[in-house]
Amino acid sequence: MIELEGVPELIDPVMICAFEGWNDAGDAASTAVGHLDREWKGEVFAALDAEDYYDFQVNRPTVSLDGGIRKVTWPTTRLSVVRASAGDRPRDLVLVRGIEPSMRWRSFCNEILGFAHELGVEMVVVLGALLGDTPHTRPVPVSGVTSDPDLADSLDLEETRYEGPTGIVGILQEACSHAGVPAVSLWAAVPHYVSQPPNPKATLALLNRLEDLIGIRVPLGELPEDARAWQLGVDQLAAEDSEVAEYVQSLEEARDTADLPEASGEAIAREFERYLRRRDGQPGPGGHATEGGGVADGREGGAYRRDTPGGGPARPRRTPPKDETPDGAEDRGDGEDRPEERG
Repeated sequence: MIELEGVPELIDPVMICAFEGWNDAGDAASTAVGHLDREWKGEVFAALDAEDYYDFQVNRPTVSLDGGIRKVTWPTTRLSVVRASAGDRPRDLVLVRGIEPSMRWRSFCNEILGFAHELGVEMVVVLGALLGDTPHTRPVPVSGVTSDPDLADSLDLEETRYEGPTGIVGILQEACSHAGVPAVSLWAAVPHYVSQPPNPKATLALLNRLEDLIGIRVPLGELPEDARAWQLGVDQLAAEDSEVAEYVQSLEEARDTADLPEASGEAIAREFERYLRRRDGQPGPGGHATEGGGVADGREGGAYRRDTPGGGPARPRRTPPKDETPDGAEDRGDGEDRPEERG
C-alpha cells in the first residue's frame, strides 16, 4: 500500500514520464519534463528506492558539498506534482523523471502504476527521443503511439506495431495497457549527426505535442531562443564541411518528399486550431512551441545565436554512427526512423 502524505486531491491528473538513457536521445525527453517541473515549481513527494532498481557501477552516485558538508546523491526516479493551466480550469500533472532502471523493470513499472492509481491519474504520457535520419533544418518529427486502438482513434495517434528490443518507455506503456490505464508515448526524432545533448529544438517539439494532446499551455521561458541558437550553431558547423552540407541537403530532399502529403486540408485545419487556441490563451513574450519546435512568429532557425553551456552544438558527424542507434531501430528509407520502434 502506497501512502501519500501532503499530496492534495488532484484535478484531472495526467502523469508525464521521461527517463534518461536509451530512450532519451539528446536528453530531449528528460529535459522536457525537467522544464515542466522547473516552470511550475513542482514539489517532489516521492522517490523510488535506488537500491531496488539501479546498478551503482553503471549509474554512480555523486558527491557534492552543501555548506561544507559532503552530500551523496543517489540515482533514482522522483515524482512531483505541478498545477498547469488548461483554459478556465486548472489541471494537475504528476511528473515522473529519472534514469532508466538497471533491473527489476516489472516491479519498477508496478510501483509507478501504484502511484498513478492512488493519485487518480486519468492517463499516462511517456516522452521519448530517438536518433534518426532527419535534418536539423526541418521541423522535428514527433509521433504519438499507443497500444489502445480506441485511444488511437480518439486522439489521432498511431497504433504501435513494433516488434523487437525495447526500453523502459515501451515496458511502461505495456504495463499501463495491462493495468487498464490509458497510455501514450510521444517520440521526437533527433538528427543522428548532432546527437550530443542538449537539443532544445527537440524539447520544444515534444512540449508542443504534449500541449495538443492534453490541452495545456506550457510557459517556455528561454527555450525558443535556445532552439534558434542551437539551429544556427549547427548551420554554421555544417557549412564548414562540404561533405556534411551535402549529406544534410540529401536528408532535406528526402524529408520534403515524404512530407508532401501533409499539405492537406486536415493538417492545415489542425495548425489553425492550434493558432486559435494559443491566441485565446494570450501567450507571454516567450511564445509557445509550434509544430517542429519553432516559435509562434513562424521563423525557422532564427536570426541570432544565444550563448549556451558548453559552447553550443558539437560538430556534426559525416555518417550515421551505427553504435548509437539502439537495437530495433529500423530505417524506413524516407529520411527518418519510426518513433514506435523504441517501444
